[in-house]
Amino acid sequence: MIPNSFDYVQAGSIEEAIRLMQESDGEGKFVAGGHSLVPLMKFRLTNPGKLIDISQITELRGIRKEGNRLVVGALTTHKQLYQDELVKQNIPVLAEAARTIGDMQVRNRGTVGGNLAHADSAADLPGVALALDVFMEVQGEDGKEILDAEGFFLGPLVTALPETSVLASVSFLIPPAHAKSVYLKYAHPASGYAVVGVCAIAGVGQDGRVDFVRIGINGVGDIAYRATSVEHALLGEIPTEETIRQASALAAKEGEIGSDLFASEEYRRHLASVYTERALTRILL
Repeated sequence: MIPNSFDYVQAGSIEEAIRLMQESDGEGKFVAGGHSLVPLMKFRLTNPGKLIDISQITELRGIRKEGNRLVVGALTTHKQLYQDELVKQNIPVLAEAARTIGDMQVRNRGTVGGNLAHADSAADLPGVALALDVFMEVQGEDGKEILDAEGFFLGPLVTALPETSVLASVSFLIPPAHAKSVYLKYAHPASGYAVVGVCAIAGVGQDGRVDFVRIGINGVGDIAYRATSVEHALLGEIPTEETIRQASALAAKEGEIGSDLFASEEYRRHLASVYTERALTRILL
């Protein structure tokens, strides 16, 4: 498929990128890795009049630790994410999830910021981001602002990111040292996207009861979501096969569950519970 014609310009700074977007009169799109945007253009599902390339803006790169958080530049690639020592040492589930994304070409060029800003519910990082209480640092014409993950994903391919703003970095919570984590995914056999993806993080205190738990789920719903019902059911409980099974049965309670030719709503609800139970069993028992 061939996209419609468009103009192309490369931005050298965040400020220039914002200015170029303002000048595009609503016809512009930011592009970095391009693995989400370009396929949509080829199918003519989106037809931007101008592509604004932000891939060379160095201030959007890098990974650093700030207090109990890891701050990841929006242009950090998936490969850089799962190879980074800070990530592997502090949030291994983030590296684990990044390693499952797409194929080698996608991981080499696709970016963390692009993955989250695209807001595809079948992508791997949105559920992980919700489980890790992410903050999005957004820079726009009026300066910087911080958006939290709970209010960032509004719908399929829709976010709270203002049209003329740039997602500069993503800040991930570092879980407590005693917590364990896992990302389990049932991938669509053709696309590799998640039919269900479950990010589970949980820790057990000295009294043998669950004192920390976060569950993020992507793929099954129209948007990724936190399975807070599962979290509330487990918190303060002694983890057993039965308590995990009962809590996992609530995995689809928060989401607006989707349906397509590959998987019905009923099947997706079942997968959410099954994969949540598997994930929690792996890290709690």
